Amino acid sequence: MQDKFQNMYNRNSARLQSWDYSSDGIYFITICTKNRINHFGNIINGEMELTEEGKIVYKNWQSVPENFDFAEIGKFIVMPNHFHAILSITKNTKIHNTISEILGEGILNSTGGGFAGEKNPMLNDNVSKIVRWFKGKCTFEIRKENEDFSWQARFYDHIIRDELSLRNIENYIINNPANWGKDILK
Repeated sequence: MQDKFQNMYNRNSARLQSWDYSSDGIYFITICTKNRINHFGNIINGEMELTEEGKIVYKNWQSVPENFDFAEIGKFIVMPNHFHAILSITKNTKIHNTISEILGEGILNSTGGGFAGEKNPMLNDNVSKIVRWFKGKCTFEIRKENEDFSWQARFYDHIIRDELSLRNIENYIINNPANWGKDILK
């Protein structure tokens, strides 16, 4: 009998293998809803009109710097079925030693990150930690009103390496609602 889980969790990463995502950097992030369902609002006359679900996404992204002292947010836009943002990771000053420090005392009595040890992504201050928290918080709040809401499993990130790239991406974000008719994520 063939193993029914064979290759089920073997997915190639789209992330740059040579890059340390916990180091200082600026990232362009895109997160889509599952099946690209328009949960967050509608484009009306080139402007994004947020639903309650979209307002939750907006509010939670604004709170990222309050929850992660190593992160700053730049331009961002909530679109009908996806989200674009610029995220800056600053010097990694805080390293967590136990999962209970992250989740709260009494949740887990573990040191060293469980089965993943020091490789546990929640022990590192990086892009994935922020996106995981953001998607989880939005999902929890949105499902109070819409139990069918889900994000797609992954997210897209692009390392912004120079000022010209940063300006181009900022313009893309700002103009995204006006260009909705041509959007490949539509």
